[in-house]
Amino acid sequence: MVADGSREQIIVVGAGVSGLTSALCLAEAGWPVRIWTAAPPQQTTSVVAGAVWAPPRPAERAVETLGWTEISLGVFRQLAAEPDTGVRLAPALSVGQLSATEAMSSAARLIPELRPAEPAELPDGHEMGFRATVPMIDMPHYLDYLTRRLAAAGCEIEEHPVRSLSEAADVAPVVINCTGLGARTLAGDDTVRPLFGQHVVLANPGLQQLFLEINAGPEWVCFFPHPQRVVCGGISIADRWDTTPEPDITDRILERCRRIEPRLRSAEVIETITGLRPGRPRVRLEVETLGPARCIHNYGHGGNGVTLSWGCAHEVVRLVSPARRPA
Repeated sequence: MVADGSREQIIVVGAGVSGLTSALCLAEAGWPVRIWTAAPPQQTTSVVAGAVWAPPRPAERAVETLGWTEISLGVFRQLAAEPDTGVRLAPALSVGQLSATEAMSSAARLIPELRPAEPAELPDGHEMGFRATVPMIDMPHYLDYLTRRLAAAGCEIEEHPVRSLSEAADVAPVVINCTGLGARTLAGDDTVRPLFGQHVVLANPGLQQLFLEINAGPEWVCFFPHPQRVVCGGISIADRWDTTPEPDITDRILERCRRIEPRLRSAEVIETITGLRPGRPRVRLEVETLGPARCIHNYGHGGNGVTLSWGCAHEVVRLVSPARRPA
């Protein structure tokens, strides 16, 4: 175990949005932090996310999840006021059926400027929808922003793949496990499963408003317009490890999105991107003894990694603090 006086080293394993945000909150709280990662941030699953802040639908740990969601909202609203973060507050139209309980839930009350959509605002074939203004995150730019901010806080990102979390525990008394899908092997957690996703990226023909369909099926309509591009989706296929893009899925995504927004019909297709979301019945955010070290697990966010990132990172800092205060 390596310790420099009272300044105990922390190693964060994983450089997706959860790992970067956890490391940043720790570093800015005064902890000496290093990130070990098998791939740099721009090669993680996080880079292919849409991405938009939106409260997760009711699940286990609902009260905690709501708190994490609210913390993230506050941070993203602050970041939207800063240039070069990749975050902006965007008008949103969501369609689909919400139960009366969901519509009146605490999660719904978090959504800024939420109101029922007028009939004239709804696309053909949809009878119910909602308007709101929510944080939307251009992930390639946002991950670069987090990386710059980490460097300013003195945190290094090292390409250092690990075969077990014990490798990190051998050199640091505190390990933060943010390995996402990798936790299936590294943490021996067979409840973690891949959720295959595919997006089609088009040149932005001038769209500002994001669109999201709410349904319980494996496919839905969504598009997220960023300054130079529109990320179109969506699909989630459980237990599929192959990340090869499928032309049939691309065609279905384009057909659905172009039906909702005709301006996308003439937009240039830039690329098709895929990724594996780290599915789990519930987020794992807890402390475990790992030999001589304490390991704090922060993974299993499914498709809500961005939404929960800041709230979960704040919880990581709280869980670390009893170990030893930073110098």
